[in-house]
Amino acid sequence: MEPTVTSSRDEVANKLESTMEQQKNRKEQPLRNARERARRKIDKLGIDRKGKDVDHIKALSKGGTNDRKNLRVVSKKQNRSFKRKKDRSVA
Repeated sequence: MEPTVTSSRDEVANKLESTMEQQKNRKEQPLRNARERARRKIDKLGIDRKGKDVDHIKALSKGGTNDRKNLRVVSKKQNRSFKRKKDRSVA
């Protein structure tokens, strides 16, 4: 029986969640580490991002990945123009 796309996505999501939980237990910052990996991936592709941010189309905190299809290079103003609450989370 062939695995379905849904089950493999669930497995990947569970693995990511488990990894993030382990990083939290070690008092690491998993999302910061993931963002750094995204920046290195863009740099490795040779894309000039001087003065720009690497943006995740679907946010990491919402289940997005560092897959190239989920990354884009945008201006800092465009990437940081959303409103935030007092606790710095997105409104």
